[in-house]
Amino acid sequence: MNPVVVIIVGSLVALLAAAMAFFLGRASKPEAVPQTEEERQRGLAAARAEADAIRRQAALEAKEAAQKIRAEVDAELRVRRQELDRQAAATGAKHEALERRERDIKSENENLHRKERQLQAREQAAEAAARAGAAQVTEARARLEKVAGMTEAEARKALEAGVREAARAAAALEVRRIEDEAREQAQQKAQMILGAAVQRYASEYVAERTVSVVPLPSDDMKGRIIGREGRNIRALEQATGIDLIIDDTPEAVVISCFNPVRREIARLALTRLIADGRIHPTRIEEMVRKATEEVEQQCKEAGEQAAFDLGIGRLHPELLRLVGKLKFRAGSGQNLLQHSVEVGFLSGVIAGELGYPVKTARRAGLLHDIGCCAEQEIEGSHAQAGAVLARKYGEPPKIVHAIECHHGEAVADDVLDHIVDAANVLASQRPGARRETLETYVQRLADLEKIAGSFEGVERAFAIQAGHEVRVLVENTKVTDDQARTLSKDIARKVEAQLTYPGQVRVSVVRETRAVDYAK
Repeated sequence: MNPVVVIIVGSLVALLAAAMAFFLGRASKPEAVPQTEEERQRGLAAARAEADAIRRQAALEAKEAAQKIRAEVDAELRVRRQELDRQAAATGAKHEALERRERDIKSENENLHRKERQLQAREQAAEAAARAGAAQVTEARARLEKVAGMTEAEARKALEAGVREAARAAAALEVRRIEDEAREQAQQKAQMILGAAVQRYASEYVAERTVSVVPLPSDDMKGRIIGREGRNIRALEQATGIDLIIDDTPEAVVISCFNPVRREIARLALTRLIADGRIHPTRIEEMVRKATEEVEQQCKEAGEQAAFDLGIGRLHPELLRLVGKLKFRAGSGQNLLQHSVEVGFLSGVIAGELGYPVKTARRAGLLHDIGCCAEQEIEGSHAQAGAVLARKYGEPPKIVHAIECHHGEAVADDVLDHIVDAANVLASQRPGARRETLETYVQRLADLEKIAGSFEGVERAFAIQAGHEVRVLVENTKVTDDQARTLSKDIARKVEAQLTYPGQVRVSVVRETRAVDYAK
């Protein structure tokens, strides 16, 4: 409501109240005695003054009421104005957002329309270019056919022929480049192979295993062995296939040969010639023949004895002879005949535990290295040569295959293959097999345990399996699972750096969780 209107209404109410009070006052007064004019004027003045006072009081009260009403109206107006301002601000923000969104949509529509027009223009340009290109191709083809004097099919054939010829030339250049690279790499590869062969060459072992020393009663015997113009030494070398070395070594000559059987024959013949004293070509041939027969007999007897000890029954005579010839061969510091017999026994023991025929396993174990006697005559490794010999002399296919794959050169597909392989490893790596002294062996085991126990968190360490494994027990409160894996690698690296050992050493770190309680 307007404040002016409120004030006017209040004033009117005050005047009306004053008039009513005047008339009511007069009405309430008793009838007075008629007064004089002067008294009447005084009474009228008094009434007017009273009316003025009442009017002023009414105006004052109306003013106060109007002020109160104005204050309330102002407060309400301020609240409503604030609410209207908030609504207007929210409406303005929404309106601005709508306008902004409308502008964005309009801009997007314009962009879409512009892109659509550009795309249509490009499509039209592409269609026009395609039509122009087709027309140009057609025109160019016609001109080419006219100039070249040939059709399109003929030109395609000519082009294919040219491309084919260019490809042949490029291929020839590539082949020449590959051949040149192969020649360059072949030299490097050959040097690497020679280096590896030299690394694997064991000079001390070869010298020890390929020569025999024959003692002489005196140095005068060297001249008699040589003979006039060297005829005696030539006769001995031709009869036995060995090299007789006569040097400054006092009272000794050296027999050199890679074939241990021929070297043994020459040693026996020369020893008997020296004992007999009659040294000439005829006597040499006679002694060599007798020594050959004796060595062959020794081979036969040794083979028969090995077969008898293993109880494997009948073997082909040639196989028995080959087994016996292993008596004069050695590998990795072991006599091959003793090694083969040991492998036969171990194979039988393993087969018995697995329920496999014991005699068959022993037979395969005894024959597994017979290829060592013929690896020079038969192409391939001694395992392959042994398989060829076993097959040649009628051995069963299972035994032949076990011989062939005992070094992993063929795929093992039978229990017997694994039995022979395992027995061969056991016989080769058992304590003492490689001529290792007991003191050295015990010291190596102690060193293994000491190295493993030197790491933090290790509770105990045990060297087992003839020093081919060290088992390490760690404290589970100090070593986690991830740390256990790292610990095994660290121990293995330290063993590699500080110890010398045959084969390989397996490091097993064991971490277990223990629950402990007490009964009270």
